[in-house]
Order: sequence, then C-alpha cells, then structure tokens
Amino acid sequence: MITQEHIDRILDGNGNVIDQDGNKVGSAGQVYVDDHTGEPSWVTVRTGLFGTSESFAPLQGASMDGDDVRIAYTKDQVKDAPKVDPDQNLSEAEEDDLYRHYALSRPGGENDASERGTYAGTTTGSDDMRETTSGVSGVGDVDRDPYDADRGDRTVGHDTSGPTTDDAMTRSEERLHVGTENVETGRARLRKYVVTENVTKTVPVQREEVRVEREPITDANRDAAYDGPAISEEEHEVTLHEERPVVEKEAVPVERVRLDKETVTDEHTVSEEVRKEQIDTDGSDDTRRGL
Repeated sequence: MITQEHIDRILDGNGNVIDQDGNKVGSAGQVYVDDHTGEPSWVTVRTGLFGTSESFAPLQGASMDGDDVRIAYTKDQVKDAPKVDPDQNLSEAEEDDLYRHYALSRPGGENDASERGTYAGTTTGSDDMRETTSGVSGVGDVDRDPYDADRGDRTVGHDTSGPTTDDAMTRSEERLHVGTENVETGRARLRKYVVTENVTKTVPVQREEVRVEREPITDANRDAAYDGPAISEEEHEVTLHEERPVVEKEAVPVERVRLDKETVTDEHTVSEEVRKEQIDTDGSDDTRRGL
C-alpha cells in the first residue's frame, strides 16, 4: 500500500512504475493525493520518446519495490488511459474518465468530488485543490501568490481563438537535428584477364664452320703422308654442328592483389528552414512588443 511516507521516494525522480507483470511502464512523475483522506491516489507515468507523454495510473493496490512503484494494472492499460494534461487542473470529468477506464469506483459515491487529489509535486491541482511542495496539507491552508490574493479568484486573460486553456501562452520553435545514415554509394571489384605481349631476348648461339688447314710435309707427318697409294681419289668428311634457340614458357606468380576499404571524413554543410513562434503584445495604446 502506498502511503504519505512513500511520496518523497516517488518524487525523487529515481523510481519507475512497474506493471503487475513486472514490465517497466515508464518513470514515475507526479503524485495526486486524496484531499479527503490525504492518501496518494494517482501517479503519473512518463512514457514515450524522452518521457514526453504522461499517463495517469491508480495507486490503489500499489506497493513500493525499492524506489519503484509496482501497480496492479498492465502496461497497456496505463498507455491506453485517457490523456489528461498533468500541468492542468484535474477536473471531475477527467477523474470520472480515469475511474471508468480502470473500472474503479469513486470512494464515497459516484458524485463525491472529495477525492480529487492534490499534487504532491509542484503542479496546481483542480479548483478545490491546492499546490504543495512537501507532503500533504489540508485544503484550508492554500499557498497563494500575493498578486493572486489581491485579484481573488478571477482569471487574468482568456483564449479568444478557441477553448479556454489557462492564463499563459506557450511559445514553441522547431530545432534542427542533423544526423548521418550509412548508404551504399557504389561497388568495386577485381577482375583478372589475359593479355599477350611480344618479348624479345637476344641469345648467343654457336655453330661450326669448315676451315681448311694446310701444313707442309715435315719429319713429324712424313709417315702419315706416305701412308696409302701414291695417287688416288678420296673423300674426307667433317660433321658440322650449330646451336639453335630453344623457347620454353613457365607461369610464375609475381604479386598478390586484394581490395581493402578506408574511411575518409568530409564535412557537409546542411541548410534547412525551421519555424518558430513569436508572441506580440497588443497594448491599449496600440503599441506592440515582440516576445
């Protein structure tokens, strides 16, 4: 059961809201307390991107799990709850929508508005609720701005362009966020093919030629000269040789080639138009001031 003692732990910003199945719904935001009993009755849950959306979850049947709030409902029930602006007054009709969504009965009867809770944070509650920054107090000791006390309950300004919202106008503007994405810009491949080229090399070759040698008759060759008939016909033959080039081709590896990638950083300037709102003040003297 969630009591007043747990409010500060919920509001410290470190806790999450866990559903009945143990799933994280979102981070805990603000706490509404019952003006009649003083007990916490609702907790807002920040969901969506960067916690930009808040949903209301009932604290009936909830318990603390460390800094987390474990509720008795599912994550889908919370996310599908009626959207109520947590920065605006929580009206009786809005609470009725929440009770119907979670199939809850309003304590004290259907038309009992006493349970419309006070924020235990720093956001104003409904018309009969007060703003407090620590714990829960009674309705009678409402903290008011001195200027609010002077003007009473009257509202300063109203929306003339549509339904009345509150006494302030929100000015928004667009912000430019530039990121990068990885896209395919092309492909590179290696392809091997055969070409023919003419290679010329000079190789020395040798050959034999006939040379006639004549020598006079001497004592050294006289016996050989007189060997045989005195006059006769003879033939003498010599075999000639020569070298001829012999060509052989051999395939040998000469290098290895592969593809690799490297990252190169360039700078690109992005220019885009963004919109922003301006607020002008129209005075009674027809002067305008830009905000």
